[in-house]
Amino acid sequence: MHKMSGSEVREMFLSFFESKGHTRVHSSSLVPQNDPTLLFTNAGMNQFKDVFLGVEKRPYLRAATAQKCVRAGGKHNDLENVGFTRRHHTFFEMLGNFSFGDYFKKDAIAYAWELVASPEWFALPKDKLYVTIFEGDKALGVGRDDEAYQFWLDVGVAKDRIFEMGMKDNFWQMGDTGPCGPCSEIYYDMGVEAAEVPGQDLPFGEDEARYVEIWNLVFMQFDRSADGILAPLPKPSIDTGAGLERLVAVLQGVLSNFETDLFSELIKKAAEFTNTQYRPRHQIAPGSPYDPLPVPRTEEKESEVQKRIDKALLDNMSLQVIADHARAVTFLISDGLLPSNEGRGYVLRKILRRGIRHGRQLGQENPFMYQMVYAVRDEMQDAYPELKDTAERVTKVVRAEEDQFARVVDFGLKRLNDELYSGNFTGLRAFHLYETYGLPLDFMVDAAHDAGITFDMEGFKKARAEEQARARASWKGGAKASASPAYRELPKTIFEGYRQLISTNCEVLALVKDGVGAQDIRVNDSAEVVLDHTSFYADSGGQVGDHGWLYSEDGNVIVAEVLGCTKPVQGIFAHKVIAKQTIHLGDKLRTVVDREFRAATVRNHTSTHLLQAALRETLGTHVKQAGSLNDPQHLRFDFSHFTSVADEELQDVEDLINKNVLANTRVETLEDVPIDVAVNEYHAMALFGEKYGDRVRVVKIGDFSTELCGGTHTAATGEIGLVKLVSESSVSSGVRRIEAITGTGALQEFRRAFAVTKLAEQIAGKTEARTPAEALQQKLSAQEDELKRLRRELDDSRMKSAAGRVNNAAAEAVEVSGIKVLAQRVDALDRGQVRTLVDNMRTKLGSGVVVLGGVQEDGKVSLTVGVTKDLTSRVQAGKIVAQLAQKVGGSGGGRPDMAEAGGKDASQLDAALHSAPQVVQALLS
Repeated sequence: MHKMSGSEVREMFLSFFESKGHTRVHSSSLVPQNDPTLLFTNAGMNQFKDVFLGVEKRPYLRAATAQKCVRAGGKHNDLENVGFTRRHHTFFEMLGNFSFGDYFKKDAIAYAWELVASPEWFALPKDKLYVTIFEGDKALGVGRDDEAYQFWLDVGVAKDRIFEMGMKDNFWQMGDTGPCGPCSEIYYDMGVEAAEVPGQDLPFGEDEARYVEIWNLVFMQFDRSADGILAPLPKPSIDTGAGLERLVAVLQGVLSNFETDLFSELIKKAAEFTNTQYRPRHQIAPGSPYDPLPVPRTEEKESEVQKRIDKALLDNMSLQVIADHARAVTFLISDGLLPSNEGRGYVLRKILRRGIRHGRQLGQENPFMYQMVYAVRDEMQDAYPELKDTAERVTKVVRAEEDQFARVVDFGLKRLNDELYSGNFTGLRAFHLYETYGLPLDFMVDAAHDAGITFDMEGFKKARAEEQARARASWKGGAKASASPAYRELPKTIFEGYRQLISTNCEVLALVKDGVGAQDIRVNDSAEVVLDHTSFYADSGGQVGDHGWLYSEDGNVIVAEVLGCTKPVQGIFAHKVIAKQTIHLGDKLRTVVDREFRAATVRNHTSTHLLQAALRETLGTHVKQAGSLNDPQHLRFDFSHFTSVADEELQDVEDLINKNVLANTRVETLEDVPIDVAVNEYHAMALFGEKYGDRVRVVKIGDFSTELCGGTHTAATGEIGLVKLVSESSVSSGVRRIEAITGTGALQEFRRAFAVTKLAEQIAGKTEARTPAEALQQKLSAQEDELKRLRRELDDSRMKSAAGRVNNAAAEAVEVSGIKVLAQRVDALDRGQVRTLVDNMRTKLGSGVVVLGGVQEDGKVSLTVGVTKDLTSRVQAGKIVAQLAQKVGGSGGGRPDMAEAGGKDASQLDAALHSAPQVVQALLS
């Protein structure tokens, strides 16, 4: 067995299949394009999904890839296990070979066995290998996979090494409908030392920790219909996946993926950045060099050693989490994703913050994850050269997120205290703090205990389960593979809208109503119409689909109003219509695009290209598009940048755009350009979220802007008229958004601004200001200052009124078992004012208990209890306020010397305050 590096294993796999006539295909993005069914790319076949569905053609029939994958949300979510098990990861690489209707089972099995067992390749010992086949399923109507069984025998696998498995393990399907088929898997015996129970020798199939699946061969041979019937595919295909990390662990003879060279340098860096030492498991077992205490040992020394070992194991796990998460974070951000509070960005933020939190558990409270980005780059840039270009940008995003998280944690601690004092600290609220601020569960449990509150663990678990269910539901893509089966077998729509707004003799190929194919649609039906060719642009690249009409072929009758156009599958244009006449399959129609709708949209789209170029020239080349929208009303452009754009910079950007508009530069479109030529020779920028093939379309605006783009554009920049930036804001950490208007929209904005200026003149009257706008601002500022002054006076008056009682505190206090207890009502003060008052009254008493209660402006009750330091060993503020809060329909807690609570029943406040001496008396007894 060869002991190879991880890079060598990856390269040998790809080279082997190249020698078998496969095309080496670069990994696709971790952010799936045009596939709402996936949260992240999680398998090698994802980028070939449309090829397997028959709606996309590639110039090759055989492919091999090393595919970047992430499983950290949705259906595939093992995030909490990552770092604590041998083989769970957020980011991993899937090696795969694919056949698109070319070879099938016989060759796939022969290739796999040759690569795995041949002395010229991986040379794994055959007595350590097992294979599985599909045992068949009567309900499914599929028998035992005898073909695969025979082919395994033919390549030399012994009968006693072939096992049969059921639907769960050995049958694959893309979705509830579509391509599916049986599987064969290859397993490796890691040895009895890897057993679930160390030392226990169980046979194959009874110990998942010992017998590791290293390769899955999917035989895609059926097409499953909506009614569950399996029909043989006309061109059976092959989809295989071998986990690189597992394969490397096997070839390097280690039990854990984290002990391979794919992780060793990253773990070493994580240990360096957190001032921690990583020790392999065998070095921290009893009797190891890490266990220097002499024998025989006392029970007390044995316990001390075990604590040290447990601590070292936990440190190891935290370092493994950091190393794993650094890979996921680096590649996700490199592929264009940014941390946010929803969807994919939310999962990215969760992964990043989990890594940061484990660093904090190791004692590192300063930013460090951004440095791990460089470590990932250094380890993986040979296989993924794009990391060389993106690492600087990624580190800035990670550093900004680390800084923000530090602030969030600090703020989260304050929120936790507020929640504990609120009297309503439920499991749901705890889960919100856990998700939003990253506060660890055990931390919140301990804090609740210290405040005298029972933590609502059941409520927390319920809230977490509901969130996980929502995440799964939002990404499961319904009960379909990616679109209605009605679209699957259709030929690609020919788009003629680059050159014309009207297309004639368009044949109706499909009518889809409520997701189901139909023979016809009737008047007032809402449906989707697929034509063989069209002049309508479909939603793509941020540009919305065209509106317009479908006419009868003679052009005399409107048969449908078109309210948009989409691509339910790649290459198929679906016109969203409201029928005005009956439409049948096979009808010939005329497409007529709304000229004004298209013109307004293309003005905004071309302006988006100018905006991106202007931002890069003004702010720097780190600016990358992170999303866009171009519709007739406006344009919206999201981009990577780490601070707000100053007004002066925005003005420079706006000036630069309009300089190019006034130049009336020709907008050139270059069709069918090889993608390497477009990127390397034309230096074209790729738009975020767009899926590119081997040949692309380039949109060029003089020497100012060159981008890959499939959208429609103005013929020259002068057609835009004018571009006016109307807003700049934050979308998420490291992402800004600019919105702008063009053409008649810009004209209307200037008219509105002119009207406001005239109104300002009338309101402001005569002042020394240079402009009406300045005069109005002066007047509004003066009014705001006056309001602030009046609020301060009101607060001061309330505080003075309440503070007047401080001098009488000692006289009004009641003595209980030698302790002074002062309980008073103070309404309409905020929490800060009440705390100040409690402190002043405690000082005046010298020694005693102060209880203040009041009704707030929203009608809710607040209670605050202060106990002087000399008495906290006898009576605690948290216990006092907890009992008083019950009387007003609430709960609360806090520190022994200061505690707060809230309540709902204001009618019982006076009674609660009156009972304060009795509550103190009961706690003393």
